[in-house]
Amino acid sequence: MKFQTPTGMRDLLEGDLRYFQKIEKVCRDMADFYGFQRIETPILETTQLFEKGTGLTTDIVQRQMFSFRTRGGDQLTLKPEGTPGIVRAYIQQGMQSLPKPVKLWHLGPFFRYERPQAGRYRQFHSFGFESLGVTAPVVDAQIIQIFYNILKTLGFRNLIIELNSIGDHQCRPYFKKALVSYLRSRRASLCIDCKRRLRENPLRILDCKQEKCQRVARASPPVLDHLCKECHNHFKNVLEFLEELELPYSLNPYLVRGLDYYTKTVFEIFEDTKEGREQGTLVGGGRYDGLVKMLGGKETPACGGACGIERMVNLMKPKSAGVGKVAGAEIFLAQIGQLPKRKALKLLEELRKAKIKVATAFEKDSLSSQLRLADRLKVSYSLILGQKEVLDGKIIIREMATGRQKTVDVKRAIREMKKKVT
Repeated sequence: MKFQTPTGMRDLLEGDLRYFQKIEKVCRDMADFYGFQRIETPILETTQLFEKGTGLTTDIVQRQMFSFRTRGGDQLTLKPEGTPGIVRAYIQQGMQSLPKPVKLWHLGPFFRYERPQAGRYRQFHSFGFESLGVTAPVVDAQIIQIFYNILKTLGFRNLIIELNSIGDHQCRPYFKKALVSYLRSRRASLCIDCKRRLRENPLRILDCKQEKCQRVARASPPVLDHLCKECHNHFKNVLEFLEELELPYSLNPYLVRGLDYYTKTVFEIFEDTKEGREQGTLVGGGRYDGLVKMLGGKETPACGGACGIERMVNLMKPKSAGVGKVAGAEIFLAQIGQLPKRKALKLLEELRKAKIKVATAFEKDSLSSQLRLADRLKVSYSLILGQKEVLDGKIIIREMATGRQKTVDVKRAIREMKKKVT
């Protein structure tokens, strides 16, 4: 039997992992600067957390969750997105009593059962930034700024921020009434899923990716025309902050995002290039002022977003081919014979402590084969340890480009190499 990864899953090898590590480092540096603390929630959560938090009528809950019942009868789900788990931890760990805002960031794997395609896998990775406890629109702007800064630091160009406000519990019912009235008159033009959404959750129709539904959505009443005074002023202030920051944004009156918990500001960031449009949205997020209370906590305003790592890596590879390569060794340590092998093992550890990158081939006995390998690795110097050198307490330093070599006291070898390669 030939075993392979399950559909939509993949192995991450060194080439890709180098990009993942670079992204994580930039996230960590940005989080440290802006005062965000890292949190990692379990891969498994109770299914009801997502049914209630993400929304029963969302595509994630209806179609994409990996859920199962344990032997003990618990209904669990591999987490398909991060925010409900963050909010659950916020409540469970007593963070509601901490000074506000509580600023958290996370990075890890998520799982969705969907058709695999470029940049989309059933196990994927993302990072997110969440700020809980403050209603001020400056929080929305700063969350957007953090994601924009991360993408710019990683070399993304021509970034566009799309924004909308979808109101709150006060004004959204009036918008939904106008939207449903319009959509019913166009029901025959909707896909099967959107005909169902018209009954269950009409806002999801604005998020449908089918062209015929998008044509209908683009002519629907814009939500911005139905905002209450509070939501209007909040959104206006968010835009003013973005203008002050000189961030490139455009209004998209039909942007709603695919999750039920969003209120007021919603946003997406994408790269406005041919490759970027093919990959789709890099960052998505918004304000979710009602989610903490919905999941059993006190009423708490919040704002956050998340960014898909696989899509980022796909766009980063052509721009920075060197990121995925392992930094080469600086010297090669060659040895001939059993006693030199033992001494070379100890010397290798001393070189590691001195932070000198070393290549070795302890499995090879021939000096010529080891030096050929050193040539292929393009190291500048080789250290050669033979039986005579061990007995004399010496080591040979060979300059690979010229073939010149000299014999030095083995105790001086590390000091000599530090001068040459650092």
